[in-house]
Amino acid sequence: MVGKKYLFQARGQNFAVGPRTWIMGVLNVTPDSFFDGGNYEDKNKAVDRALELEAQGADMIDIGGESTRPGSEPVPADVELGRVIPVIEALRKRTSCLISVDTVKARVAEAALEAGADIINDISSARHDVRMLELAHRFKAGLIMMHMKGEPKNMQDKPSYDNVLAEVKVFLKERLDYALAFGIPKERIIIDPGIGFGKRLEDNLRIINNLTTFKDLGRPILVGPSRKSFIGKILDLPPEERLEGTIASAVLSMVRGAAILRVHDVKAVKRAVVVAEAILNEAQDASSFVGNTSRYVH
Repeated sequence: MVGKKYLFQARGQNFAVGPRTWIMGVLNVTPDSFFDGGNYEDKNKAVDRALELEAQGADMIDIGGESTRPGSEPVPADVELGRVIPVIEALRKRTSCLISVDTVKARVAEAALEAGADIINDISSARHDVRMLELAHRFKAGLIMMHMKGEPKNMQDKPSYDNVLAEVKVFLKERLDYALAFGIPKERIIIDPGIGFGKRLEDNLRIINNLTTFKDLGRPILVGPSRKSFIGKILDLPPEERLEGTIASAVLSMVRGAAILRVHDVKAVKRAVVVAEAILNEAQDASSFVGNTSRYVH
């Protein structure tokens, strides 16, 4: 089978991440996200979209109430709470799918966990608010720690690296060690090299092409290439025309070692990944991959 198998824990449950690639579906309940902003501000539309993503094959739904596109400004916690909490509360009643909250604010993360979220997806890796680690520990929540140079509002202001792979790896190891020292078991942590977050075109390409660099950190690698600007630069196309580029980036990320793919287009990426996994494993019966959806460790 392609990929390594990891034990991942969240809210007292054990999950097998890998060797089958996991898909994280993106649900932005914001007016200004770079691709789907404004589409799911209504709670009912957001919940319906989340259930649609699950039906298309998402293993996790990542719900965000603050845009982190390049140049974006932070929003007040009250605004973010008003966007995400009603959706999480309603969705939790209708699905057992893992729910992730995409936030850097501990106040928002705490309310989301109380509403039923399983995972904190913190693009700042608990640098914005160290209380994130206390919350992850107290709620036994999963924790996604990402590399980002700068903040969303300035991260694309001429980012530069002497050695992007080494610098990202050092950062992720430091944040991983920090979380472990805080008492969070490694089994609850996922790492993300931060495609598009303070990276040049060449940095994004190098990271995807060398994901094995991060494998010895011992945790599942999440990659989020979905419709991002590096694809737009290659194809000279706007976000709404970057599906094919997203699929190519996602499949190659999986081949290079990504265990989880964070995407808007779950159905298309899922189908491409299932076929790619079947080919790479020389499966006698490719349909066996389609039905192999078990996530739990019994």
